[in-house]
Amino acid sequence: MKIGFYPDVVNENVTRIVASTVVFLGVFAILFPNPYVLAFLLLGFTLRLSYGPKLEPFAFFTARYLVPWLGISFVASAGPPKRFAQLIGFLFSISAIVFFVLDLTLAYQITLATLVFFASLESFLGWCAGCFAFGLLMKLGVIPEEICERCNNLNFNK
Repeated sequence: MKIGFYPDVVNENVTRIVASTVVFLGVFAILFPNPYVLAFLLLGFTLRLSYGPKLEPFAFFTARYLVPWLGISFVASAGPPKRFAQLIGFLFSISAIVFFVLDLTLAYQITLATLVFFASLESFLGWCAGCFAFGLLMKLGVIPEEICERCNNLNFNK
């Protein structure tokens, strides 16, 4: 595994569990506005966006220890759409921090509530809005076809 490279294939089950941490942190940050929780949320998205689950502490723990301990199987999912979803989460996290610093409470709460809503869809239902948007952008030609070909030609055997 190279550092600084998002994997082409990720474990959908790990992704869903990690999304639940985003739900938890987002709800906590709405109820108890706090720069440290916002920084931890941003750090998580930054590390997952850059490296996938390799360096982000909860994703690493989930992939390496929690999922095997629970006996949850590997369910392959294409990495590029998940990375795009991490980018969206990163942008929402940055926005929440900006709104927090500017003391724009309603904008802060709406931003985090939106992030929590979409992370909940991923975590509890397995539906990734960022992945859906990624697919639409490919159909519109915004995302290059070679990305689409790479997604379609992945070896989903671990």
